[in-house]
Amino acid sequence: PEHTGLCMESTGPYSEAPAVALTDAGWSVSVVNPARVKGFAQGELLRNKTDRADAALLARFGQAMHPGVWIAPPVAVRHLRALVDRLQSLKEMLQQEAKRLESALNQPVMQTSIHSHMAWLQTSIKELEKQIDDHIDANPELEADAQLITSIPGVGSTTAAKVLAYLGDVRRFRNAKALAAFIGVTPRQKQSGTSVRGRSTISRSGHAGIRHSLYMPAMVALKHNPIIKLFGARLKQSGMAPKAVISASMHKLVHLIYGILKSGKPFDAKFNRFALDIQDGI
Repeated sequence: PEHTGLCMESTGPYSEAPAVALTDAGWSVSVVNPARVKGFAQGELLRNKTDRADAALLARFGQAMHPGVWIAPPVAVRHLRALVDRLQSLKEMLQQEAKRLESALNQPVMQTSIHSHMAWLQTSIKELEKQIDDHIDANPELEADAQLITSIPGVGSTTAAKVLAYLGDVRRFRNAKALAAFIGVTPRQKQSGTSVRGRSTISRSGHAGIRHSLYMPAMVALKHNPIIKLFGARLKQSGMAPKAVISASMHKLVHLIYGILKSGKPFDAKFNRFALDIQDGI
């Protein structure tokens, strides 16, 4: 049917498959952050939570808020995301097994089993990393964007793969601030009148996977990226806490990634310094 639309909550891989199917069938689909729908429900003072009530709530939310139409990621990006998700799962399993090994010091049989599983995980991780590299190299658009992202000091191929897998083409965001808000690294202020002045923090209301993957690159960038190194030193001199400096550097790193992909030019400290200096702070 013409002029039809659906609103659904984002639930990771569980929402993408039906969203893709509905889009292919000609429906306009909006995939929204569950936190927005929850806030809308609280505003209506809803007490019941059933499938029927949730469906009606989503319909009212869509009519009132007019969320943007969801655009399905290209097949290459979806495949990359599946590989990246699987790689992350295997790395988490490896960490869990390493912890189990520490607690099995006096259990030789258990140690043998854990070592065997860890060896399999390490081999599988290497194979997946190669598949990810091969997949990116086989897709010219992904390869070009990956080269631009890794031109930023502090950002390696692993982070670039996650950025491409979870964000797709960042050029779809209207500006760097919108991208930072999507990831959840924007400043969140706590202030009310003259008595309440809490410390600013990052919002953490966004894509947790990307946000977590930017933590270590931000720490590396504070040492080796000339723009972020200078930025971090200035924040430290102002008395900002070390963790807050890292959070602010993550925010700056997102601006760098967006600016480089938007311009199509690799990292250049002299070129980017002036544009980014006016965007300081968290």
